[in-house]
Amino acid sequence: MSQHPRTSAFAPTPDPLTPDRDVTHQHFRAGETVVVLKGVAGGELWGDSMRVVAPSWHTPTDEDGWRLRDATGGAQSYVTAHPRYLVHLSRRCPDCVIHLRAMEDALLARFAGREELIDCGWYTTTALGHLVHIADIRGGR
Repeated sequence: MSQHPRTSAFAPTPDPLTPDRDVTHQHFRAGETVVVLKGVAGGELWGDSMRVVAPSWHTPTDEDGWRLRDATGGAQSYVTAHPRYLVHLSRRCPDCVIHLRAMEDALLARFAGREELIDCGWYTTTALGHLVHIADIRGGR
């Protein structure tokens, strides 16, 4: 069985849900484990699992955000993200379960039968360490 490389389309796959998701800063707490959903792999949603560390201003949206720590490290262990990008892993809350199921409905059928990791191209990390959804990028930055 061969390993498929990580793939990403030149144009991002539309994300019909996250940009309009209404989640307040208070929905998450320091110490919780969350996931930032980024695409599909082997018929399941995948993303980056992180730990919520501390409140942090999310400059790209001018709103309260969270400082997150990626336990696996990598090129950037800490990022700041807007709450609407996050889904609880450490507890099952109704809002996050509803969002997760809606994302599954929107994406899994579209990529049915594909086993490779598909990055939908929704996020970028700025030079200041802010995770930004393509719907939140201002002025192409």
